[in-house]
Amino acid sequence: MDRTIAKKRWTTKKILTIAGIVALVGLIAASYYFTSGKSKLNVDTERITISEITKGTFQENIPVNGVVLPLTTIYLDAVEGGRVEEKYVDDGAIMKKGQPILRLSNTDLQLSLVTQETNVYNLVTQMQISKNAAQQNTVGKLNQMTDVVSQLKEAERVYNLDKHLYDQKVIGSQEYQKALNDYNYYKQKEKLTERILQQDSISTEQQLKQARQSFEGSQNALNVMKQKVGDLIVRARIDGQLTSLDAEVGQSINKGERLGQIDVLDGFKVRVDVDEHYLSRIYTGLKGTFSFNDTTYTLEIKKVYSQITSGRFQVDMDFTGKVPTGIRRGQTLQILLALSEARTAVLLPKGGFYQQTGGNWIFKVSDDGSKAFKVDIQLGNQNPDYYEVLQGLKPGDKVVTSSYENYGDMQELVLKKP
Repeated sequence: MDRTIAKKRWTTKKILTIAGIVALVGLIAASYYFTSGKSKLNVDTERITISEITKGTFQENIPVNGVVLPLTTIYLDAVEGGRVEEKYVDDGAIMKKGQPILRLSNTDLQLSLVTQETNVYNLVTQMQISKNAAQQNTVGKLNQMTDVVSQLKEAERVYNLDKHLYDQKVIGSQEYQKALNDYNYYKQKEKLTERILQQDSISTEQQLKQARQSFEGSQNALNVMKQKVGDLIVRARIDGQLTSLDAEVGQSINKGERLGQIDVLDGFKVRVDVDEHYLSRIYTGLKGTFSFNDTTYTLEIKKVYSQITSGRFQVDMDFTGKVPTGIRRGQTLQILLALSEARTAVLLPKGGFYQQTGGNWIFKVSDDGSKAFKVDIQLGNQNPDYYEVLQGLKPGDKVVTSSYENYGDMQELVLKKP
């Protein structure tokens, strides 16, 4: 007798087919979920930095490097060139004004000095000879004047006598006329001799004056030459410490070459390099701070050098208040230079996000902390720690401030806690 066999409703083939259909539908649904709407990226919260927006005191400042220098520095340049014969002191010595530092030799200068001295001596000798000749000439002229005066007196005596005799009809007119002529002759001769003597006196005075001027000129030239030879001994021009001495015995030094410098030890200043971008905002009176031995000190700009070299310019800053104990010339200081007064502002901590966003947008964390989404922002000034927020964020907001380098064009971050 045949037996009826019941047909199975769920065969293995049917189950596998239904499972495949369900998987396909799930895959399609998942693909739709992850590809539709905003692009998202799962991010481990331990791998990012989340910062909070705050409101506080903001001051725009920039970090700069400064080098400690003495307040006054006197440079030692070779006034005359020569060979270094002797060094009296070494680099770092404490000097007194006028103290010798080193001695140079220059045979050309020394020979020129001898020549100039010889010229002066020859000129003095020649001037003395000329003066003696002028005196002798004057004596001769004075003797001639004495003779003429004596002859005039004799002619006047004879004339007066002959005139009396002639009036008495004792002598004739010829003898009287001769006496009159002799008297007039010697009278004119006296005037001429006086004129010659006067001119001789003037001429002698001019010659002596010219000789004195020539001698004074030669003497001044000799003094200058002596000074040039004296400059072969390089001396300290002021009290201070000798630094950067660059000269050794036997070395040839050119005229005008820098030999070293003397630092006046009555105070220090700081020479600071600043980027040319800030030139229009830097002026005297701006202040900066730096830390030294766990103490903060203040500096103030006293001089701005507007010349730009390699994209940077320099300023000199003086210490306000006490100077750090133990600070030394040439020491480098890390300075925060303030470009504005302190004010209250909304603050965004600095971070790597700025390199990808340029400060135009940022990932803001949602209230529940599960995700972060893009928001547009506007930033103002900055300092080494914060950006000044002008728009887009408020105190209490939390944002992702670490680098966005691996986020590509993602619009939303899904924050996952490990």
